[in-house]
Amino acid sequence: MKFLDQAKVYIRSGNGGAGAVSFRREKFIEHGGPDGGDGGRGGDVWVEAVEGLNTLIDFRYQQHFKASAGVGGSGRNRTGANGDDVTLRVPVGTVVLDESKERVLADLTTPGERVRLLAGGNGGFGNQRFKSSTNRAPRRANPGLEGEEMPIWLRLKLIADTGLVGLPNAGKSTFLSAVTAATPKIADYPFTTLHPHLGIAEVDSRRLVIADIPGLVEGASEGIGIGDRFLGHIERCGVLLHLVDGTSEDVVGDYTIVNDELQAYGEGLAEKPRILALSKCDAGDELDEKRIALEEASGLGVMMISAATGLGMTEMLRALRKVIDAARGEPAPEAAAKAEAPWRP
Repeated sequence: MKFLDQAKVYIRSGNGGAGAVSFRREKFIEHGGPDGGDGGRGGDVWVEAVEGLNTLIDFRYQQHFKASAGVGGSGRNRTGANGDDVTLRVPVGTVVLDESKERVLADLTTPGERVRLLAGGNGGFGNQRFKSSTNRAPRRANPGLEGEEMPIWLRLKLIADTGLVGLPNAGKSTFLSAVTAATPKIADYPFTTLHPHLGIAEVDSRRLVIADIPGLVEGASEGIGIGDRFLGHIERCGVLLHLVDGTSEDVVGDYTIVNDELQAYGEGLAEKPRILALSKCDAGDELDEKRIALEEASGLGVMMISAATGLGMTEMLRALRKVIDAARGEPAPEAAAKAEAPWRP
């Protein structure tokens, strides 16, 4: 399945049905009077977050969504049927924006969450609504109100616990494939990852959702390389795992490039909790010197990992889980197990 994380669609709610002009005509009844019913209400346009979707590819093949119009009223005070609603089913984590992409119309973060984007037009009044003491036989009825229409943008922001960042070929995809069942493309040339990947890792019987995005290069915020378009997928992450290639000759420079791009992107990414690690430690030289230099430049502790040999992988997952639990106010696994243990005399 192709990955698509943004799409422009056009939506329109249904028109309201027209009211009816009708008069009661029955045998042996002299004074009938008006009995025109109201028109039905037009259908609404809804957006709903559903499970099982991780791309907006369906909206590439269908861009126009229109709710049906309400049915007009009829005699004997019969109200027309309401129009059918139309629902846009999107992945969890989808943000709905107006055409300018400046105003957020809906942010769907939980399965089953629904938001009405456009309301259908009200149905018109039938002539029985206009009967009065001075106008016993009104011959007027209201037309239904027109529905609304607008273009919108759908933008998907993946919901994950951890986001992987780093330069191209820093080992992000290899890390993801080593700790999860995900199968991202891995090769020895830059930009093997062209779209985000999600994987689920388990550590100490707890799940950890990890998102891998294409690598950043210097000037990504200005569109160089693949740019910073995919950084939106890690905005919701609880912690960032910043991988620096342990085989690089300038690990401090590699760290600075990515850190500067996170700062330029904004949206609070640079302030998120971050774990820094040297990857490919099975093949690098002078790793202790590189680790010390990186710690001095970043002010963070640096972990040493190798996806090829498994060095530090379990410890890394535990460190990520600990930071996520602390950020979300969840108890540590040991504390939770102690709290759930049955009381014994």
